[in-house]
Amino acid sequence: MDYETQLRQLIWQSDQVMAILRTVRQCEPPDWLVGAGLLRNLVWDHLHGYRQPTPPRDVDVVFFDAANLSPERDEEVTAQLTAVLPNVEWEATNQAAVHLWYAEKFGKAVPPLTSSAEAITTWPETATCTAVRLLPDDSLHIVAPFGLEDLFQMILRRNPARVTQAQFQQRLRDKQILQKWPNVCVIED
Repeated sequence: MDYETQLRQLIWQSDQVMAILRTVRQCEPPDWLVGAGLLRNLVWDHLHGYRQPTPPRDVDVVFFDAANLSPERDEEVTAQLTAVLPNVEWEATNQAAVHLWYAEKFGKAVPPLTSSAEAITTWPETATCTAVRLLPDDSLHIVAPFGLEDLFQMILRRNPARVTQAQFQQRLRDKQILQKWPNVCVIED
């Protein structure tokens, strides 16, 4: 079975992930996707044989609203999501506005993005550069610009688009990746 089919089956079998996707679909921020740690945890828990899912620290919802670049737009979408599913720590980010605040927060200017799918290409690790959208018929639109091989082969490598080696190492420690999923192979560059 190919990785895309496996990912779809894992998502459809997860009540938690499906509830999250249905919530975002209901709130319908423009050009939305859900991904990163939520999907990494789902796949790596499965590959490690864990019966209890590793709870995500937060749920990354990206959307693209070029008509409203205010910081309040992120808060508005987060509030909508929380009103529907309050037991989730939502992190909604308008990718159309990232270039306006990124330098102040991370010390490096970035060019404007053109879509949520483009934003996924800049996420910190190739295995987490994966996102999905639940379509009206409950089928899944998968965005995986680097493929799904690293995710399913449990390979963690830095995506150099925005993350330095030092930042990658810090994320590895902060997220306790190897403590949670000891079979993960970290690739240093």
